[in-house]
Amino acid sequence: MSNTADRLKKLALKSADILLPKQGTDLYKWAVVACDQYTSEKEYWEQARELVGDDPSTLNLIYPEAFLEEENPQKRIDAINAHMEAYLRNNLFDVYENSFLLIHRTTPNSELGRWGLLVTLDLEQYNYAKDSRSLIRATEGTILSRIPPRKEIRKNAPLELPHIMVLISDEKKSVIEPFIQKKDSLQMVYDTPLMAGGGNLKAWLINKDEDFATIADAVSAMYERLDPTNPLLFAMGDGNHSLATAKSCWEDIKKNLSAEEMENHPARYALVELENIYDPGLEFEPIHRVLFGIDFATFKAEVEKCAESASFEKVEDLKVLHTLVNEARSEQLFGYCDQSGYYLCSLTKPIASIAAGTLQIVIDSLLAQKKATVDYIHGEQVTANLGRKATNCGLILPDVAKNTFFDSIIKDNALPRKTFSMGEAHEKRYYMEARKIQK
Repeated sequence: MSNTADRLKKLALKSADILLPKQGTDLYKWAVVACDQYTSEKEYWEQARELVGDDPSTLNLIYPEAFLEEENPQKRIDAINAHMEAYLRNNLFDVYENSFLLIHRTTPNSELGRWGLLVTLDLEQYNYAKDSRSLIRATEGTILSRIPPRKEIRKNAPLELPHIMVLISDEKKSVIEPFIQKKDSLQMVYDTPLMAGGGNLKAWLINKDEDFATIADAVSAMYERLDPTNPLLFAMGDGNHSLATAKSCWEDIKKNLSAEEMENHPARYALVELENIYDPGLEFEPIHRVLFGIDFATFKAEVEKCAESASFEKVEDLKVLHTLVNEARSEQLFGYCDQSGYYLCSLTKPIASIAAGTLQIVIDSLLAQKKATVDYIHGEQVTANLGRKATNCGLILPDVAKNTFFDSIIKDNALPRKTFSMGEAHEKRYYMEARKIQK
């Protein structure tokens, strides 16, 4: 192993033998959105099937979660593995050995687009437990019951295809951004529109030693700025349960390996896209809450259990509320609305470091007491429309602050579930690249 490769490995990073379809493959049909999207819309996946037809497609290599409850899941899993083996046997792929990829994704909502770096991460340095101190961590609680059905899909698969996006906190823009500046000198490996309003996807090859050294230098500098007792370097953005599944499969595999065999076994690593939280094209949106079957007094009483004090100040409208909720103040702020209007709630000495955390404790208590039910909502206006109906209330969360995101995870171990979203369903990662994960 070269010195640079060794430095990267200590930082949980490794280059990969990346598989991409050969020239002439219709990439519009090949690339399909992440399997955990459109889970209530089987018609989306049926339309994708109609579009793809018999052409090569990642649709044949994934298990859309909309179908996880079907009667005979093993039949679909067997078909996935058979397609993977057939694509390998028929030499569908070109292999880009020992490489990273620079990736650019634009969507109808963002012509600026977001940038990423395709890498493999060392699963030995990932722990999804809430009290983890590993380099790679979950940002939200991992639901253990979601792992076993996903393991059934992965455990015998010869290939992995990533929809996982992992965040780095690189305010200096030192890891990904230097390659954006020099992209015209890099080999472009694909440029394709994406189906179903997904926008456009491009990638460039990074495979030179000096480029690996640039990445190692930048990530090393980031690592050196971290608290050595709690060094969070990589935080999950999307696909935590997929990475947790890869970790669980690796834990099973390594039981039968020698120390030497463990070192470079392909299943030890997972292919992911790194994205800089400070990328201006990376949209972070708060996920709001609506409570059903509750009155103001009940909600207020529960909130008061979770802070030294809680005040509710009536405001004019949703626009004013949005501005106030996002002010920099010593109190913790969130918005409240019901039939009577809009209110700014200010908490002193709250139980959690961010409003989403405090509110989740409130909500969990109300649910346990059967005093309300809840839904998690994208968009302030939709939240307000639902929240202002009789016996409902809407809870408007502040925007997600990029500069305190990693600090919140370190302080609270993980964010409350459904704290943030990285775009709408059609903006999620599309499957494109593959990698062998069996010896």
